[in-house]
Amino acid sequence: MPEKPMRIPGPDHPITVTPNPGRVVVRLGDRTVADTGNALTLREASYPAVHYIPRADIDMALLKRTDHASYCPYKGQASYFSVLADGAQLENAVWSYEAPYDAVAEIKDHLAFYPDRFEITDA
Repeated sequence: MPEKPMRIPGPDHPITVTPNPGRVVVRLGDRTVADTGNALTLREASYPAVHYIPRADIDMALLKRTDHASYCPYKGQASYFSVLADGAQLENAVWSYEAPYDAVAEIKDHLAFYPDRFEITDA
């Protein structure tokens, strides 16, 4: 199997990871899935910013790992989780780079949530 390409962020595809100074809360219906003052905000090229939340600030009992995976040449292999809460089940709605490339090493042990599936507030 051929090795997957790895790319380094640069002027043509910038990536920054910075601490988010506010509080980020992720909700599904009436259920709080995550609540943190320690989120990281990843900005990549022209994509919308993504909040990465430490596992310690997520109700991991609501998440179930799936077999789904994806690959980003700038960040590495992503693992996915489904969420089951308040009668709702969202398949592959959360992702994590468990062994991210060095350029984004800060997001290790953090998870991100699809904003079109959750209510995410950043205050």
